[in-house]
Amino acid sequence: MPHFEAERFFGFFVLLIGLIYGAFLIHIPQTWIIVGTLVILGLGIMSAVSSTKRRDPPSEAPPPNS
Repeated sequence: MPHFEAERFFGFFVLLIGLIYGAFLIHIPQTWIIVGTLVILGLGIMSAVSSTKRRDPPSEAPPPNS
């Protein structure tokens, strides 16, 4: 894992833990904290997949049938 991706991964979890702790401190119900956590994790996964997705190489056109 390149250094930049490790920092991004660590920063994402620090942000997530901070948001969970803040929600706990302002007495948001536990159910909504869990829902918010799952949504944020889903967004993180989608972001990671989209940034690491590689495009398929173009396929060659099949030879014409004559």
